[in-house]
Amino acid sequence: MGLQFLSLSSGSSGNCYYLGTETYGILIDAGIGPRTIKKYLKDNGIPFERIIALLITHDHTDHIKYAGVLGEKYGIPVYSTRRIHDGMSRNYSMTEKIYSARREISKEVTFEIRDLKITAFEVSHDGSDNVGYKIEFNDVKFGIATDVGVITDIVTRHLSEVNHLVIEANYDFEMLQNGKYPIHLKNRIHCETGHLSNMDAALFVSSIFDLHLKAVYLCHISKDNNHPELAYKTVEMKLADFGIRAGVDFELISLKRNVPTGIFEL
Repeated sequence: MGLQFLSLSSGSSGNCYYLGTETYGILIDAGIGPRTIKKYLKDNGIPFERIIALLITHDHTDHIKYAGVLGEKYGIPVYSTRRIHDGMSRNYSMTEKIYSARREISKEVTFEIRDLKITAFEVSHDGSDNVGYKIEFNDVKFGIATDVGVITDIVTRHLSEVNHLVIEANYDFEMLQNGKYPIHLKNRIHCETGHLSNMDAALFVSSIFDLHLKAVYLCHISKDNNHPELAYKTVEMKLADFGIRAGVDFELISLKRNVPTGIFEL
């Protein structure tokens, strides 16, 4: 058996992803509460007790709100860089702070959690520090980069190796420009330390596409400036311009904001 991937929540109201084997699993980010996590896992036949680690991508509330509860109340080790941990300690929305569960990692230094080989790498965003993760298990290479302002050489180097990719498709450019957000917020989203648009995601996937890429999961889709169907269609149509066929050459999935997916077998 390989890895199983399950998106529990993906969006500005809370982010949390599960990745696991038949005997253990990890969470990536904790923007939703333990009760919800337990329910969503149970609905998919996964016992909460299987969780042995939590990885954090950056210190924004929608990714860390319940990290302290999972770490201190449930005894789940919380892995991230020193700067991200320090940023979490300063975040007032995280009422339970992390002490005994704190595990510090370094970017570009691979570490292991049982059979998983995990490498954190730098991404461009406006948290205290910001990382994506490349996770290897046997012949499966899984990569996630959520909240990414711009694609860098570092992001490309790591994610071009993966065969299952979770990548941000946060906003549709026209919806953002014509929407209700104040100009300073529009500029923040659109800048190089903000978020990727649907078109940004499409161009990135086209640039790294190879037959080893089996699936792309579009994540962190905005409630106000995008919707899952639009993200899917934009990426699908742009990739078609390069002769890449979503659903034929690889699987393309838009992750729901507040609804868990089914289990994906990687």
